[in-house]
Amino acid sequence: MALSVNIIVGSHVWVEDPVLAWIDGEVKRIDGQDVHVQTTKGKKVVTNISKVLPKDTEASPGGVDDMTKLSYLHEPGVLQNLAARYELNEIYTYTGNILIAINPFQRLPHLYDTHMMEQYKGAALGELSPHVFAIGDVAYRAMINEGKSNSILVSGESGAGKTETTKMLMRYLAYLGGRSGIEGRTVEQQVLESNPVLEAFGNAKTVRNNNSSRFGKFVEIQFDKSGRISGAAIRTYLLERSRVCQISDPERNYHCFYLLCAAPAEERDKYKLGNPESFHYLNQSKCYKLDGVSDSEEYLALRRAMDIVGINEEEQEAIFRVVAAVLHLGNIEFTKGKEIDSSIIKDEKSRFHLDTVAELLKCDPKSLEDALIKRVMVTPEEVITRTLDPEAALGSRDALAKIIYSRLFDWIVEKINTSIGQDSHSKAIIGVLDIYGFESFKHNRFEQFSINFTNEKLQQHFNQHVFKMEQEDYEKEQINWSYIEFVDNQDVLDLIEKKPGGIFALLDEACMFPKSTHETFAQKLYQTFAKNKRFIKPKLSRTNFTISHYAGEVTYMADLFLDKNKDYVVAEHQDLLTASKCSFVAGLFPPLPKESSKSSKFSSVGSQFKLQLHSLMETLNSTKPHYIRCVKPNNVLKPSIFENLNVIQQLRCGGVLEAIRISCAGYPTRRTFDEFLLRFGILSPEALEGNSDDKVACKMVLDKMGLMGYQLGKTKVFLRAGQMAELDARRAEVLGNAARTIQRQIRTYIARKEFILLRQAAIQLQSCWRAISACKLYEELRREAASLKIQKKFRCHFARKSYLTLLDSAILVQTGMRAMIARNQFRFRKHTKAAIQIQAQWRCHREYSYYRSLQKAAVITQCCWRQRVARKELRMLRMAARETGALKEAKDKLEKKVEELTWRLQFEKRLRTELEQTKAQEIAKFQEVLHSMQMQVEEANARAIKEREAAQKAIEEAPPVIKNTPVVVQDTAKIDALMAEVEILKASLQSEKVAAEESKKACADAETRNTDLANRLEEAEGKVYQLQDSIQRIEEKLSNSESENQVLRQQALTMSPTGKAIFARPRTIIFQRTPENGSILRGETKLSHEMAITIAYPKEPESEEKPQKNLNEKQQENQDLLIKCVSQDLGFSDGKPVAASVIYKCLLHWRSFEVERTSVFDSIIQTITSSIEVADNMDVLAYWLCNTSTLLMLLQHTIKASGAASLTPQRRRSSSASIFGRISQGLRSSPQSGGISFLNSRMLRLDDLRQVEAKYPALLFKQQLTAYLEKIYGMIRDNLKKEISPLLGLCIQAPRTSRTSLVKGRSQANAVAQQALMAHWQSIVKSLDNNLKTMKANHVPAFLVRNVFTQIFSFINVQLFNSLLLRRECCSFSNGEYVKSGLAELEQWCCYATDEYVGSAWDELKHIRQAVGFLVVHQKPKKTINEITNELCTVLSIQQIYRISTMYWDDKYGTRSVSPDIISSIRVMMTEESNNAVSTSFLLDDDSSIPFSVDDLSKSMQSVEVADVEPPPLIREHSGFVFLHQRSD
Repeated sequence: MALSVNIIVGSHVWVEDPVLAWIDGEVKRIDGQDVHVQTTKGKKVVTNISKVLPKDTEASPGGVDDMTKLSYLHEPGVLQNLAARYELNEIYTYTGNILIAINPFQRLPHLYDTHMMEQYKGAALGELSPHVFAIGDVAYRAMINEGKSNSILVSGESGAGKTETTKMLMRYLAYLGGRSGIEGRTVEQQVLESNPVLEAFGNAKTVRNNNSSRFGKFVEIQFDKSGRISGAAIRTYLLERSRVCQISDPERNYHCFYLLCAAPAEERDKYKLGNPESFHYLNQSKCYKLDGVSDSEEYLALRRAMDIVGINEEEQEAIFRVVAAVLHLGNIEFTKGKEIDSSIIKDEKSRFHLDTVAELLKCDPKSLEDALIKRVMVTPEEVITRTLDPEAALGSRDALAKIIYSRLFDWIVEKINTSIGQDSHSKAIIGVLDIYGFESFKHNRFEQFSINFTNEKLQQHFNQHVFKMEQEDYEKEQINWSYIEFVDNQDVLDLIEKKPGGIFALLDEACMFPKSTHETFAQKLYQTFAKNKRFIKPKLSRTNFTISHYAGEVTYMADLFLDKNKDYVVAEHQDLLTASKCSFVAGLFPPLPKESSKSSKFSSVGSQFKLQLHSLMETLNSTKPHYIRCVKPNNVLKPSIFENLNVIQQLRCGGVLEAIRISCAGYPTRRTFDEFLLRFGILSPEALEGNSDDKVACKMVLDKMGLMGYQLGKTKVFLRAGQMAELDARRAEVLGNAARTIQRQIRTYIARKEFILLRQAAIQLQSCWRAISACKLYEELRREAASLKIQKKFRCHFARKSYLTLLDSAILVQTGMRAMIARNQFRFRKHTKAAIQIQAQWRCHREYSYYRSLQKAAVITQCCWRQRVARKELRMLRMAARETGALKEAKDKLEKKVEELTWRLQFEKRLRTELEQTKAQEIAKFQEVLHSMQMQVEEANARAIKEREAAQKAIEEAPPVIKNTPVVVQDTAKIDALMAEVEILKASLQSEKVAAEESKKACADAETRNTDLANRLEEAEGKVYQLQDSIQRIEEKLSNSESENQVLRQQALTMSPTGKAIFARPRTIIFQRTPENGSILRGETKLSHEMAITIAYPKEPESEEKPQKNLNEKQQENQDLLIKCVSQDLGFSDGKPVAASVIYKCLLHWRSFEVERTSVFDSIIQTITSSIEVADNMDVLAYWLCNTSTLLMLLQHTIKASGAASLTPQRRRSSSASIFGRISQGLRSSPQSGGISFLNSRMLRLDDLRQVEAKYPALLFKQQLTAYLEKIYGMIRDNLKKEISPLLGLCIQAPRTSRTSLVKGRSQANAVAQQALMAHWQSIVKSLDNNLKTMKANHVPAFLVRNVFTQIFSFINVQLFNSLLLRRECCSFSNGEYVKSGLAELEQWCCYATDEYVGSAWDELKHIRQAVGFLVVHQKPKKTINEITNELCTVLSIQQIYRISTMYWDDKYGTRSVSPDIISSIRVMMTEESNNAVSTSFLLDDDSSIPFSVDDLSKSMQSVEVADVEPPPLIREHSGFVFLHQRSD
């Protein structure tokens, strides 16, 4: 790789380390071929210069996403890049088109959610960050575009995450194919549900892993012609059958044996099983249990998994019978028989196991015994039966066990495939191969030999693919690659499989000779391959041999090669199991053709292994391969631990380092022209100063350095191995000279600065000395002045103190006097105010009483007058309704009933009032009596207490003489009298209390009766209201009948011979109330119909239906004309849409909202549908958006659902009752046509919108109109998104495509590049501005325009932000500046567009604004976590901050991102959030919902005066649209 001449003192290099694999350091000394290196760990290392590799000191701390971009493509460079990315949770890395996936051993759900799938769908490989979805997408696109099957090879050792990677691949392919499986389970779920079953029967514990797959699995996802998933299948390859009979310590056999031994006791007894130690096939190793795994629980989980994949209970029992039979079969032992070379069953224990096997397999024990120890040889003359010796019998037993287990495993796989569902007619497949990786243990046997042979085959396939990719890259860049050597491992494959001299061929030959041993086989190998450079004979072993594989040398033990290679189907075994009474066992061994069953043909494991491998390679060669290499970073299976030695070993075994060697054979270092000039342009400044293009400039730099062998492609510079290090050495020399020049200038500057400082110090010292002298003089003068000032201040203080004492005394006296005067004044004012208030209250009471009396008199007078007027009107109505006697009688009855109810109501009210007054008087009386009694008791008690105290006091004061005894007796008598009086008062009080309780009870009873009366009163009031309502309806009908009669009389009086012509037009306008255009009431419709007949044809009763038919045809003609009119672009009138106004006025005039059936609504909807068929015409969409929103707003304010009582009953009755009244008034005022014009002007006044009870068609029309409004809004929004989406992609990619000119420093090119960069943003602004102008020209409501641009800015925010976080090349300082300048253009446009049309759209860009602000902020390492989360990135989540912090790179100044401590803190916060079930996705989601409701739209829009809109010319002069000419006052 690197040439030794490029290693100089001071170079940063990598040296080998036994612990860390590679460690970096600095060269301190070079002694010939020895290099002294000081490592970063503080250790000094001396090594040969050929073992030292250069280090890229300018490598990004976050690594590169494609390792072909590394400056030095060698082992330590690859290792450092993977470790740096793994530390940042970047687990995926490309090596060309090979994906390396490092197991994070923790959940990273944000990498696999639906948002991430959407981002990678259709993205080119390398456009976004490395991901397993990118490989799946490339495979799917290749299959769709080329029509060829593809395969994805997922390799790695156990625990590296192959299964999880396969799961994610299938999940993504299911997302692309979009086919759900049976019972709602996807294909991916069905395949994954089969994993526990396959792992139980195909996985085992090995030295390195507790759950190692001992077979290869190829999952086929089948697709039909349209690219939809049509089925799936699982193909298994290369099952390690020898493990059934032979295992090594500390490995285990297949899991299913141990699970069955840990089954519940009843199942173990059924299969006669015990502990695993008691079975020969299991006790060859001392390992029976796995740490942290319960075999009994795993057994139950296995049974559940078998249920899920469709294996029924009967089949499960048969499967476990076969597994138990294999275990018992291993315990059958043989001993020598009586005859020579014969054998028999050894003992009773072996006989028991033999009988158990026969019972489990349901075959004859004797036939089983004969099949194990006897062989039938068929010759042309006779059939010979011979017995086998004990050793051959053991081989026969093991062969039977292996073939049974192999057939069982194949049956399980076939059953799983049947459950999943295969498509035999699929057009193409995408296969996912999950197979065991390269193995190299301390003791390697036949199994490792076979596995490594498989990996050699796959590595050859891999090498050919890598070399092919290299060729395609070279051809793409049009460089000469014909002399590049291809690194191949064909010699190893020839050593193993070539016939007749390969290892497998020699092994089969040795197995066919009975006398062959492992020693003779090893000696044969030594003799045959003594000169083969890939074959090595160990010095201290007679049976071991070493093969130099692509991943390193592996030593194999040939001790058991012969035993494990023997595997052939014995005819006796076939016949025995075919004849089994168990249909399941017999199905595993179908009858063979006659020609193949006559003899036992030799078949080895090795030969079958090669056949299966050949089949697998044919499958892979027929597909286009893609590679994923899974890596396990540590053996403790914990996150954030990266073991270098472990990873390097896996990279070797996975062939990644082999692929690197292939790349190094050609041109390992490839740089685009701008990257090359950015790094090495300083070697030849003159190349940057000219006007030559990038390719010529690169050639000038390389020629100046004297490099040979490089090549220049169309876009890249291709350098040979070592040339990058040489250029870096020259660059380091140039930078070193520049650094020395800078240091020299800096030292000069520092020396001059020190001299100036010294001179300034001397001057300052002199100044200070002079200042000290002046200070001393000043101090003396100051002390003298201070003494005078002190004396003055003391005298002043003494005088002021005396003055203040006198002042306080005077103020105190004045305060007292003023307070006394103020109190007197306050007392006077208080009395005066009280007197005024009393006078004011009295005058107010007097005037109010006088006003109430006047008001009462006025009300009585008004009531009497209204009663008189009402009676007069009632008499007139009675006179007019004489012809309707029945109605009058009903009315009289109802009036009597109303009067009776009214009288009863008044009576009940009077009773209730009297009752309440009586109750109030009684309560007041009782309260007064109670109060007086309480007062008397209190006074008596007070008197008694006073007298008792007086008596006690007199007793105490009187002397103890006999004279005073009568006085004492008198006082005692007085006290007794008082006590008696108290008792009498108490009794009286008790009686009063009893009376009060009785009064309370009476009061409660009265309240109960009052409540009952109130309820009855309310019921009576309700009945009165109902009767009044009925009476009013009857009055309405009478009024209508009277009005109708008056109209008919008036028309009869005014009828002339030309009356038919006079009333032809009014008839078509007034009485066009049909089911098609609306009706008034059923009775009114009938009356109007009869009127029309009477007027038009007074003498032709036989043609009654003709006028109605003419009216229907006329109405349909008007509707057709309206639809024809609105299908044109009618424009706007004073900012109001003409089409919406005309439609609304017509529907309101025709009363279409109130009919049960009409077709006018469907015609309007069809017109809108046909008009917006061209989804790209923004002008048409904006026109109809304005019309639909205006019409919807008018409907929202006009119609209501039927039964909604928005008007009072009085208003509703008066309006409906006065229809014919208004007609008659109009006819009386104008005998000919005045009444009709009055009707139009009265009914079609649109300046105030009245609500109409709408029927179902009108409500459905409103819903359809709402749906079309949302549809048109969405079309406008989506069209705008489509228009700016390509521009947004160019905005993100522009810095990458135009950065070349910025690198060279040419001022003119710089300006042109900047102008080109801003052109994309200006195109976005232009697009937004054009759409805004279009919507303004079509008078789209500002509310809708604001919502459109709010969602568009949200879309811009999502697209830019997601692209920034998914593309590391975009997450740079210069790209941040570019996006920031583009956002400034958008902000300027928002200011220009004003808040009326843009609103808060600018706030939708908060995520991208803060992300860009983080990219361009300086001194990021000094920022704290609080500053980042609370100041810089307040709206970004922790995952988003972590992503942008780790992906940031400074391509302009070379600064670093935030400090590692901050990264660690953010990672801890992310872990806490993931534990708290918080969403961990760092991508934003675009919201495409409708962000408003009809109510929001209605509230935001201003009212529309549709009456002022001029009708269009097409219908302006038409007689059916005269009502459109009515204008508002």
